[in-house]
Amino acid sequence: MEIFHISAECYPMVKVGGLADVVGALPKYQAAAGNLVRVVVPCYDTKFKKENNFECVHWGNVKLGNFDFPFSVLKETSNKLGYELYLIEIKELFDRPNVYGYEDDIERFFSFQIATLDWLLARKTIPDVINCHDHHTGLIPFLLKYAYKYEGLKSVRTVITIHNGLYQGWFGFDKLHYLPEFDLIHVGFLEWGSSLNSLAVGVKCAHAVTTVSPSYLNEINYSANGLESLFNSVQSKSKGILNGIDIEVWDPSKDKMIVQNYSIDSFEVGKQINKENLCEQFELDPAKPLFSFIGRLFEEKGGDLLPQASALALSENFENINILILGSGNSLIEEQLMQLRNDYKGNYNVFIGYNEELAHLIYAGSDYILMPSRVEPCGLNQMYALRYGTIPIVRRTGGLRDTVVDFGDNGNGICHDQASVGDICYSINRAVKLYDDKINFNKVIKTGMSIDHSWERVCQEYIEIYNLIIEKNEI
Repeated sequence: MEIFHISAECYPMVKVGGLADVVGALPKYQAAAGNLVRVVVPCYDTKFKKENNFECVHWGNVKLGNFDFPFSVLKETSNKLGYELYLIEIKELFDRPNVYGYEDDIERFFSFQIATLDWLLARKTIPDVINCHDHHTGLIPFLLKYAYKYEGLKSVRTVITIHNGLYQGWFGFDKLHYLPEFDLIHVGFLEWGSSLNSLAVGVKCAHAVTTVSPSYLNEINYSANGLESLFNSVQSKSKGILNGIDIEVWDPSKDKMIVQNYSIDSFEVGKQINKENLCEQFELDPAKPLFSFIGRLFEEKGGDLLPQASALALSENFENINILILGSGNSLIEEQLMQLRNDYKGNYNVFIGYNEELAHLIYAGSDYILMPSRVEPCGLNQMYALRYGTIPIVRRTGGLRDTVVDFGDNGNGICHDQASVGDICYSINRAVKLYDDKINFNKVIKTGMSIDHSWERVCQEYIEIYNLIIEKNEI
């Protein structure tokens, strides 16, 4: 089966969040299972692009209304990722330092989708399936069905995978002329409310819809930033598939980014050595339990709760805990977290930004990972933490509900129900008591490390959906 994954992110080419990790891993396991898998992302100005070799396999022009943008399709020549990686190079639109956040993002991702389809149309073979990821590629199922230009690709089956339904790619009717010509009788597929919505288009027109966890599929039926009724209407073609993690990249027994490797049989010594190194870097006490947060500092992730929760938890347990924050996002939250360093020196520190090597060391050296998310479609951090013997403290939502069971129920973590400062601090207090009970503390760690969150099972679930929509046009 020939499968294309089309996405705005793919690790290690470009990463902003969990979308990149999924698109970087799932295709590798699908290819290992005997499929011909290709991944297509925009050509950003990244370290990976600069340090690897690419060859041009196609070139053309993208037409957006009155604008013409030359584009090239670049192929990574070594295939070292386990699948074929292609970059859509549109220098005027993507040769920039950031992935998102520009005023012309609509034009950027419109052009990316159109250029990708133009290239697929020019190829000698037609893919069996295109798996689109999030709203940045949501127009593709519509264009394949209704744009005159892509009549030759009409047989291709499409899946849209929703990694985060809060972001939908809204655009106005003034942008409609950017799209390749189609019969206006079908314009209703593009509309949602009084505007046009890229994610809604993909959900309406794709042959199948997947979300990145079963619980998130349920949640978007009543909380989806205005698309609740749409998701309710497409339940028959929807399925929630819990993400996996790349156990080759995230393996404490082989990880070259950590100080000391370890396994489930040697985690006590291994984690302590990593913890001592981590605490030395950030002037913390390795004798105390270390609570860490890794992620984006936004309300969605509960980032706005961290300054007050950290201050309260440290005030209540100043002699008993350390807190370390790695992340970036809202500038006010960043400033508040930075200010806490003055008040809780020796027990608290923060690194504003993102550093992949440091993230690996934090998973290896921490005792607990905080995830007080308001929204978490799947979440990968808790899976990384479990793999590294670090106990997740999570709010029960989305994929966190599907992967973390409270230790009071013989589970692998600590759970709370509300995204609130009180619930976070209460959970930290429970964690301190668990830390002092080494027998049960180690039991919870072993429970988490023994869970298989690899991509093999997940890969097969996607393949089953592809086969069903090819054979029956339904799932």
